Amino acid sequence: MTACGGAGFWQQRADVVVIGTGVAGLVAALAAVRAGRKVMVLSKIAETATFYAQGGIAVVLPESLREDHDSVEAHVADTLAAGGGLCDPAAVRSIVADGYRAVADLVADGARFDESTPGHWSLTREGGHTRRRIIHAGGDATGAEVQRALDHAATHLDIRRNHVALQICRDTDQVTGVLVHSPDGPGLVHAPAVILATGGLGHLYAATTNPDGSTGDGVALALRAGCTVTDLEFVQFHPTMLYAGAAGGRRPLITEAIRGEGAVLLDRRGRSVTAGVHPMGDLAPRDVVAAAIDARLRETGDPCVYLDATAIADVAHRFPTVTAACLAAGVDPARQPIPVVPGAHYSCGGVTTDVHGRTELPGLFAAGEVARTGMHGANRLASNSLLEGLVVGGRAGRAAAAHALATGPVRARVPEVAGQPRLDRGALQQAMSRDAAVVRDADGLAHLIAALDGAGTRVVANRTDFEDAALTMTARAVAVAAAERTESRGCHHRVDHPQTDAAQAKSIAVRLDASGVPAVLASAAVSVGAR
Repeated sequence: MTACGGAGFWQQRADVVVIGTGVAGLVAALAAVRAGRKVMVLSKIAETATFYAQGGIAVVLPESLREDHDSVEAHVADTLAAGGGLCDPAAVRSIVADGYRAVADLVADGARFDESTPGHWSLTREGGHTRRRIIHAGGDATGAEVQRALDHAATHLDIRRNHVALQICRDTDQVTGVLVHSPDGPGLVHAPAVILATGGLGHLYAATTNPDGSTGDGVALALRAGCTVTDLEFVQFHPTMLYAGAAGGRRPLITEAIRGEGAVLLDRRGRSVTAGVHPMGDLAPRDVVAAAIDARLRETGDPCVYLDATAIADVAHRFPTVTAACLAAGVDPARQPIPVVPGAHYSCGGVTTDVHGRTELPGLFAAGEVARTGMHGANRLASNSLLEGLVVGGRAGRAAAAHALATGPVRARVPEVAGQPRLDRGALQQAMSRDAAVVRDADGLAHLIAALDGAGTRVVANRTDFEDAALTMTARAVAVAAAERTESRGCHHRVDHPQTDAAQAKSIAVRLDASGVPAVLASAAVSVGAR
């Protein structure tokens, strides 16, 4: 490593830099390497959201292997229904139709899924799906198997551990590299293509199913690079996060595949939580079930509801991950209902991209939860996340490799790193949990925005500083989008605007204004290249 531009900086070169090591990041990196490019992968922490994914991968199998009369069109229809009118139908069809090929590539990299009979994958059903099309591994440890297979396939990649991407470097019209904080100090990676695969933003909230690194990094990086983010008000709260009192941080997820196998949601008095709320009952889309639970808790004043899985035969064998988490909390799901509450789980919006991960900034790509392809709209359909990560991750890797080849070497300049607004993390999480969680209203959002605007500006000196600054910027982007959407749609619920407004069936785009603050664009039309 050599000095670069300023004292103490190291520098290196790559064709493609991938930020993140979950499903989208590793699939993208492998695709770019297989296309012949020099790839560097930046890994902030060892844990990924992919590892914790329980349910499975929603995928339409080849006709000879299908069950339940499934089809691509049926999967598309279910996805559009869950998305509340804001999915891009062409993007949904493109990704769903490419699902089996992407899963086959994953199997070629060593992934193994549960089988009902030799040569036939076991399929289950989850909320919002009208067919049994969810493949899974280890019962409820699908994400762990996907991560294991990709980690093994990626052993030859140049993965830099404990490296935090601080800023995307760019010139007038393209990406030139990444500013990095590492154990060896600050550094600069010169690269014509960068892929954001940083995951989500669950730690905007006091309790979440996400790992510690899910701090909105990619959204903040893209905004500071001049890009837009779209649909960010749609934060999906998983209906069933294990309740453990007031404990914050990452909490275990209770997969909805349990409801697909017959578990039922009840309140403390034994009444159904979703009866009369939706024709699909406990298997309604996640936004519907989360809102029903929230409404019941407000009505009763109870701290949680209960998921009764005692009627499922051999629940410990079918759902070993859930069983272990429950037993650690003193609950035996074979004999006792599981206490659950909605928990911050997934960002349906993100950095605006096409279905190949291209953003409006040439050379900058995004894939996985950090990206908004148009797949999820106002509410993600269960188990479409790993599907999108596999499909778009691979496409982004190939597109980034092609861009790097066409562009050739670039040279980044050491950027001036100014102080960034940072609110105390605990205060931010409490404010977001109070004013921008399952339900919102104008007064709460105005109070939240005022608090975020009052954040002090401080120099970013380490990973914690960067994450707090990313959380602060991302929180404001979520808050201004939520304030702008004066209706209830998908997983955005406004108690002061409880109805869906057909005139607002359009996405809300946010970009930094002239003062560097996230603000709503007058028009959501953003060009990100050909689909």
